Amino acid sequence: MAGVLTVPGPHGDPGRAAVNRIAVIGGGPGGLYAAALLKRLDPAREVTVWERNAPSDTFGFGVVLSDETLGGVRDADPAVYEALRRDLVRWEDVDVVHRGHRTTSTGHGFAALGRRRLLEILHTRCTDLGVQLRFRTEAPPAAALAASHDLVIAADGVHSRTREAHADHFRPRVTPHRCRYIWLAADFPFEAFRFEIAETEHGVMQLHAYPYEAAASTVIVEMREEVWRAAGFAELDEAESTARCAKIFAEALGGRELRSNNSAWTAFRTVVNARWSYGNTVLIGDAAHTAHFSIGSGTKLAVEDAVALAAAVGAHPALPEALTAYETERRPVVESTQRAAAASLHWFEELAGHVDRPPRRFAFDLLTRSRRVTHANLRLRDPAFTAAVERDFGCPPGTPPMFTPFRLRGLTLRNRIVVSPMDLYVAEDGVPGDFHLVHLGSRALGGAGLVMTEMVCVSPEGRITPGCSGLWTDGQAAAWARIADFVHTSAPGAALGVQLGHSGRKGSTRRMWEGIDQPLPAGNWPLVAASPLPYRPGVNQVPAALDRAGLTAVREQFTGAARRAARSGFDLLELHAAHGYLLSGFLSPLTNHRTDAYGGDLEGRLRFPLEVFDAIREVWPRARPMTVRVSATDWAEGGTTDEQAVAVARAFADHGADAIDVSTGQVVPDETPAYGRSYQTPYADRIRNEAGVPVVAVGAISSWDDVNSLLLAGRADLCALARPHLYDPHWTLHAAAEQSYEGPAAPWPAPYRAGSRPPPTGRRE
Repeated sequence: MAGVLTVPGPHGDPGRAAVNRIAVIGGGPGGLYAAALLKRLDPAREVTVWERNAPSDTFGFGVVLSDETLGGVRDADPAVYEALRRDLVRWEDVDVVHRGHRTTSTGHGFAALGRRRLLEILHTRCTDLGVQLRFRTEAPPAAALAASHDLVIAADGVHSRTREAHADHFRPRVTPHRCRYIWLAADFPFEAFRFEIAETEHGVMQLHAYPYEAAASTVIVEMREEVWRAAGFAELDEAESTARCAKIFAEALGGRELRSNNSAWTAFRTVVNARWSYGNTVLIGDAAHTAHFSIGSGTKLAVEDAVALAAAVGAHPALPEALTAYETERRPVVESTQRAAAASLHWFEELAGHVDRPPRRFAFDLLTRSRRVTHANLRLRDPAFTAAVERDFGCPPGTPPMFTPFRLRGLTLRNRIVVSPMDLYVAEDGVPGDFHLVHLGSRALGGAGLVMTEMVCVSPEGRITPGCSGLWTDGQAAAWARIADFVHTSAPGAALGVQLGHSGRKGSTRRMWEGIDQPLPAGNWPLVAASPLPYRPGVNQVPAALDRAGLTAVREQFTGAARRAARSGFDLLELHAAHGYLLSGFLSPLTNHRTDAYGGDLEGRLRFPLEVFDAIREVWPRARPMTVRVSATDWAEGGTTDEQAVAVARAFADHGADAIDVSTGQVVPDETPAYGRSYQTPYADRIRNEAGVPVVAVGAISSWDDVNSLLLAGRADLCALARPHLYDPHWTLHAAAEQSYEGPAAPWPAPYRAGSRPPPTGRRE
């Protein structure tokens, strides 16, 4: 939020932007509040708001405002805050109703009021300050207003005409989503924020409801597009849809009716703009960005935009600087909110895959869906609920979820933390050396349940770089045995896993820090792949498509490496079928263009990876587990779909894989990943719960709180972390200390026990 707004000196003060005439397009909360604040900052300004609807017209019923937002309103304009405060409805509880069970979690702290009342408060404030409100009046085009005003504020909503008129500059990206929803109201107050699930003959539907005044509640009904069509809503008018929704959720409503107000089924659209201003025109609220209603963010973001914009105009000497400052402040906040909203939206889109969870786990999963509410956060808000979820999970008393053991075949991991495979590129002729010993040994000493090697290559031609390690010779196996012996002797209880792979078309390149994916300046070796497609056309060499003899030879290289890995003493073997390497190249339709039995549909593309897996499983000790790493999406059009990823995981599980290590991408260079905190975990979640196979979740998991949240929600069985373990080899032990855990799942090595408590720091005044 922006700092406290203060009224400046006389008009024309050189310490702020010379903004005398202001036009606001759109009379929603964001536009009205921006108008009021800017007029309050300088009463001499001429501020006009154009709103095409009547003053009493509003769509939707209640709005949710966070304490943070209300604090910003209080600092910016106490008069508006006091008016809001008198009408706010507050509640602490969230009720989750699913399959006849109502699970209540408390301590959440919501505040809401009617949208119409909010607009009345802002209308009154604008009128009192002298803002000109032009209702039932279409605003002139933004370009015309920009010619006659110093500042034009486009608060014209998700369908912003201003944004579209200047799309070449704002560069909007509007993404429609897969659910339909409708805003309705009930004429009674729910006791809590209520989520209710209806499993109908047509599919899963959900209700979001909350009180917004003493005798009324907002009710939103949402479902997937295909469920909406199957249920016949596409053929119903507003009254019929309202009555049908009331019937479906009759128990939640106590048999009472719902009412509508120009309510229509719509699909949510996420709006992102590359720029928020153009000349003296600036976007705020839904015109600039949207975030799914399930995290209650639309009005909140618009009001916060208004506060930040007014503060920036008041603080900067020129309008361009003010608009830059506004966007610089708000964009990171908005992007963070949009990431949380996207996670929440995706969770509801995939609701059918969550409904089989037990009631409390389902409720925990729902509450933590956006990643903004976490296990640690819920322990503070509602310790009784969280303790019950932990008991259901099987946590021993006083044991965080991440320190609950997990069994894979004959291997019991002491905790749920995996040191993710990380290529080091420091081997000599494929032989791991002291660097590998220290790297893997220190992380085993650091407390992780399972420490994974980098991708260990099955042949010289299967290396990514000359510095990659291998298992194609007995000498390499002996070097690995030395490392395994150190881990098992010096860090008893830690398991060591080997990841076997073949680079395919991504081989014969420089070490990462010398030029990632760039071919060697000299000494390149020939590459093989599913199809003769270079990784980067014109940069990387064209690989040879493997023929029958080549397929057999590669399969035998994998089995030879697996035999050596078993003799070396590894506890677990992972087959690398992700990230565009050889086996991944067979799985993805973007890289497998074969017309023989090893290409075509998914069954054909799976054939060779499964043959390799089966051959390894034959020679790998029966009691030792095998996992498979897959790329669950290619992050590129025409690539692996979510449904195909589940089918791939199910196929490997049917062939004996004990767990699937769910990663994404790195298959094609023109991918567009949706990076963010824990951004790959929804794929692990879906595979775990649809394919019914244990999963390892990876991808920007950086805190023990995230790990505990993912495990308790049922989205993962193990969590693999890479960069956190590079930053801190003792990450797991430190996570135990920070949670005051001293049990058997995180033992400090005897020589290190004196350091098992954080050292005292210098005094800070």
